[in-house]
Amino acid sequence: MKKIGLLLIAIIALISCEKGPGEGGEAKITGTVIMEDWNVDFTFRRDSFPAQAYDVYIIYGDDPYFGDKIETNYDGYFEFNYLREGDYTIYTYSKDKTLDYNMTSQLTTVMREVSITEKDQVVTVEDMVVIK
Repeated sequence: MKKIGLLLIAIIALISCEKGPGEGGEAKITGTVIMEDWNVDFTFRRDSFPAQAYDVYIIYGDDPYFGDKIETNYDGYFEFNYLREGDYTIYTYSKDKTLDYNMTSQLTTVMREVSITEKDQVVTVEDMVVIK
C-alpha cells in the first residue's frame, strides 16, 4: 500500500509540473526571410527576393542562447515545429545599412518576439527583411 501511495505522488508530481517554452508541444512558428539587394550607398534597392538557405534561430523563453537553428527553404520559408506554450524570440542576421558602406560586413539582428498561448497554435511572424 505504501508503494502505491508513493507511485501516485510521483505521477501527480510529473503531471502537475508545468513545462516552459521549448520543444515537446504541438504548436509552431512560421515565417519568411526576404533578401534585399541595395546599391553601394544604400540609396536604391535593386531587387528583393526570398532568402534561400538562410539561417534562422529560436530562443526558448528567456534562455541566454538560441535553442535551435534552421535554414529557410527555396522560397525563404522557415518553420519551428513541436513547440509548447510560452514566449519565444525568432531572429536572423542582416548587414547593417545604417553604417558606412565600407563597414557593411558588420551585422545587425532582425528579431521577432512571439507568444504561443494555445496548445496547437500556428503563429506566422512578419517577414524578416535582411540586406545582401
